[in-house]
Amino acid sequence: MHDLTRRLPPSAFHYLGGELHCEGVSLSEIAAKVGTPFYCYSATRLRERYRALAAALDPLGVKIHYAMKANGNQAVLSLFALEGAGVDIVSGGELNRALSAGMLAERVIFSGVGKTASEIEAALKAGIHQLNVESFEELRLIDAIAGSLGLVSEVVLRVNPDVDAETHAKITTGKKDNKFGIDIALLDRLDNEVKSLEHVKLVGIASHIGSQIMRTAPLIATYARLLEVADMLKGRGFAISRIDLGGGFGIPYENQIELSPTDIADAIATTVAGKGYALAVEPGRTLVADAGILVSGVTYVKDAGHMQFAVLDAAMNDLVRPAMYDAHHDIVPVREPVPGTQMTDYDVVGPICESSDTFAKRLTLPEIKSGDLLAFATAGAYGATMSSTYNARDLIPEVLVEGSRWATIRRRVPIAEQIGWDRVPDWLKTV
Repeated sequence: MHDLTRRLPPSAFHYLGGELHCEGVSLSEIAAKVGTPFYCYSATRLRERYRALAAALDPLGVKIHYAMKANGNQAVLSLFALEGAGVDIVSGGELNRALSAGMLAERVIFSGVGKTASEIEAALKAGIHQLNVESFEELRLIDAIAGSLGLVSEVVLRVNPDVDAETHAKITTGKKDNKFGIDIALLDRLDNEVKSLEHVKLVGIASHIGSQIMRTAPLIATYARLLEVADMLKGRGFAISRIDLGGGFGIPYENQIELSPTDIADAIATTVAGKGYALAVEPGRTLVADAGILVSGVTYVKDAGHMQFAVLDAAMNDLVRPAMYDAHHDIVPVREPVPGTQMTDYDVVGPICESSDTFAKRLTLPEIKSGDLLAFATAGAYGATMSSTYNARDLIPEVLVEGSRWATIRRRVPIAEQIGWDRVPDWLKTV
């Protein structure tokens, strides 16, 4: 049954004694303690992923800033902080999370197209490494806030290179019609815009063209364009010393070829490395995706006559990627099937009142029944961090495993507690 676990790294997830384990811990044991559904991460795999990328990029002098929007759990952030990683954030809330987890302010890059005045002020007061500016309007706001604090803020300009990332339309960010970055054609305005501002200093160029990029060609095109822009601005008298290459490195969810650390390093080496600029990347998914799984229980197997539905206790509010992006996740039984087990086609669905609450159609699995456990592969990125309480459902737990020990790193938040978050105004109270 090896083929069942082809998307599960053996250092993290494997069958042992007929049960799927995360490292040295049975997933059935965790399910009995925390209930289903739950997310489970392998600390060993998280480190493997980070160290492999660092080993490829360190010789090129490239700093790694983990894009925490992929998975912002405090334990995951703390693990990467101990590895020496920086962090890429996109909100004031993520700034608070990063600093609380032990990330150093001087290793924080703040990206995002809609930073508010309060977020910019908090970032400047914290002394973060870099603000990635996405518009001339934001540039002027930073100047005003820095001036009120008596500071000169070093900023990096995020440009839009109009490069197709060859990925899903909803996660493409580097085309002209996307909201991100400043059109390179508008950079002539910099001479007047920046040089008239007293409290900002332009020190670098950044770009990020999208997520789940599976070929190096878009990366190479982007990096070469960034080098061209950096050299051009330097020639115009700006003190450009940094190039932020963004992230977006893809991982294989289905039948794709991995974009490896060596591939990424080669793309950098052939374009911007050794050109006199400090370099940074912002990987997220590639560090955490295959280190995590979602474990769900089977509530019913519904016989619809012409087909079978496996109705799970996990739903689209727990893992929204299939509903939002038509994303694929391999699904495997937690109990290892014995040779000769009957195989059946299922539509694997959740209980939410939406037809989009469907994880897979006509998926061939060993015959399952109510009470069985299933595991969703490559769920460590954009799983728990995008989860919600839609349909008044629990916010589900997250668990971290290392060797033979495990801990709940986000507890379940039941509906009874969520009701306490609401407030009924006095004029509506009946008792």
